Amino acid sequence: MTPDTHPAPKHTHLLQYLLAALATLGPFSIDTYMPSFPAMGAALAASPLQVQQTLTAYLLAFATMMLFHGALSDAYGRRPIVLVSLLLYTAASIGCAFSTNIGALLALRALQGVSAGAGLVIGRAMIRDLYEGAEAQRLMSRVTMIFGIAPAIAPIIGGFLYVHADWHAIFWLLAAIGVALWIANYKLLPETLHADMRQPFNARNLLKGYRQMASIARFMTLVLASGIPFNGMFLYVLSAPTWLGRHLQLGPTEYWYFFVTSIAGIMGGAWWSGRLAGKLPPMRQIRRGFRIMVAIALLNLAANAVFEPAAWWAIVPIAIYAFGWALMVPVVT
Repeated sequence: MTPDTHPAPKHTHLLQYLLAALATLGPFSIDTYMPSFPAMGAALAASPLQVQQTLTAYLLAFATMMLFHGALSDAYGRRPIVLVSLLLYTAASIGCAFSTNIGALLALRALQGVSAGAGLVIGRAMIRDLYEGAEAQRLMSRVTMIFGIAPAIAPIIGGFLYVHADWHAIFWLLAAIGVALWIANYKLLPETLHADMRQPFNARNLLKGYRQMASIARFMTLVLASGIPFNGMFLYVLSAPTWLGRHLQLGPTEYWYFFVTSIAGIMGGAWWSGRLAGKLPPMRQIRRGFRIMVAIALLNLAANAVFEPAAWWAIVPIAIYAFGWALMVPVVT
């Protein structure tokens, strides 16, 4: 059910692009600034570990706030939480651009993390507001495909800005993206949660509900089925400055080799998942995705034991692993 003031779009094309753009904000905020780690450390008189902690602060805040975005949107509506989060994100990005010490950057990166995940969480809730079953899976698959474009181009843009401008320009870009997304969503994003369906926000009850959900084996199985394999892929993202720069000897403008290849795997798996929606039993599709991930993980382990680190072979297994993850995660979601 949707209010008359913000009806759902007649076609899913507009909605899928809006939701995909919101979902990409989180990973884009990670991948864009990674090539500039050395310059940031030099400018802020910070050690490599301290610069790495700006990513940790972002991710901890991102993960923690994901527990609350959905509940806040249940209480106040989908649109308001998305719009307020975009305002906070934009302000935090501007603050990052003005940072003159590592402590300020850490705090502002955490604020970015608090606000950047709203679109990812609320976008999935909006899909479930409007669609069910195979149609919801198809839309989720399309959103995942579009979502894959931003992390692929982010390191290219970040590397270009790092080489031709400086690291401050990356955060100014993120601020500009925040403004553009706020305007687009203010004008185009529908409110998909009817006022009659809203629930008062109560943090105590929310945490109690999470404890109850954690005791449900089926729910936790689905959570872990999505989260654990994603971590297997995301470990490479987190360690990209060391893995790509030190071990694979890639320059800042060459990080895109890894991100483009991996995102191609995600987009391919999401496309196939959408094609299989309603045609293949969900459990079979989930098992198929896990078989791909387990097989390529074992092959990757063997390759690391035999070959010296090199980009030509080390990057490809991660892309195939990402394909298997994207094949099954729309079903799990």
